[in-house]
Amino acid sequence: MHFNLRGALGIGIPVLLGGAVAIAVAATPARATTWQDTAVSGFPLTVSTFGGAGLGASNGTGVIKLAGTGATWSLHGTVPSGVSLSGTTISYTGPAATATEIVALATDSAGNAEALEIPVAFPATNSIQLGSGSIVTVTVSALALTNVSNTVKFSATSSESNTIHFAESNLPTGLVSGDPVLTFVGGTAAPGTYPGVKVAATDADGAALTGTFKLVVQANAASGYGDEVNRFGNGFDSFRQHQFPGAIIAGWTATQSDPATHFILSAGTHQGALRFEYAPRGTGTGLCVSDPGGGWASDPLRDGLILTSCNTGPFQQFIPQSNGTLLNVATGLFVNPAGKGAQLRGGSSPTPWGGSSYTWTDFSNLPA
Repeated sequence: MHFNLRGALGIGIPVLLGGAVAIAVAATPARATTWQDTAVSGFPLTVSTFGGAGLGASNGTGVIKLAGTGATWSLHGTVPSGVSLSGTTISYTGPAATATEIVALATDSAGNAEALEIPVAFPATNSIQLGSGSIVTVTVSALALTNVSNTVKFSATSSESNTIHFAESNLPTGLVSGDPVLTFVGGTAAPGTYPGVKVAATDADGAALTGTFKLVVQANAASGYGDEVNRFGNGFDSFRQHQFPGAIIAGWTATQSDPATHFILSAGTHQGALRFEYAPRGTGTGLCVSDPGGGWASDPLRDGLILTSCNTGPFQQFIPQSNGTLLNVATGLFVNPAGKGAQLRGGSSPTPWGGSSYTWTDFSNLPA
């Protein structure tokens, strides 16, 4: 929303330079490219195999001896008080105690692991022996990925039907690990193909299976100077071009000629979040769009969007969702319009008529 001023209309001011008339035009500042991810996919998944062999356990003198090659041993989960592991020897310090079960984990150099569920007894002071029952080997198998709705979903099977969690590593900057779905939502990774991404499937006993795949990221470029615009052409607007903390952010037609609809886009400090600095004619003001969550006395609405001094706090950070909506990090509310010229406000759900779906539009692509 703007006034009919020469400056607001972007009219150049004539100046005399050496007797000639020149037009002073403010240059649009150069900005580092910011990316908004739109899809991820993976292919193909190469699953590794466990490098250990011959796993087992037997009684020693007051201790339990672990056997096997190609792996390093550790104890997993809740370890009974007094039980410890050194190398391949499980020891116990303490009085005779009730029999229980421990889990010994054998991990190879690639991060694959098999677990032994070992029944143990404490027949005497400072003594641990194999208890009654069988030793059970726990493994993870059938690690796979499926590309679903522009995301990558992982699956695997535990031999004990345990819950399995997934973690990805060696991801490009701007993406975070997902369990069991690696999503583009909130991602800011540059588009491209990234080989060598690793996924690990780990069950509740610590048994694990790893694999590697190529990750393809699709993203839209944002120059960093423009506006968030919904499908009706209305974008963020500093009401009446107000430039002070507490100024209202309204919904208004975003154009190149209206400096009230000009903002600088930057990455937030929270993963996948974006921040919007009011920047009439491309010049930052140090004021950023915020949902103060009731923390601003002069805000006409409890969760009405306003300008506040730019900072790294969560109230100024918004995460783009897969449907184009913007979710505030601090309040967990969606940015909703309430008609052209009305203050934007946070809502527990997006508007049903589609006005809450926004797309970052570079200044060069805004209508004149």
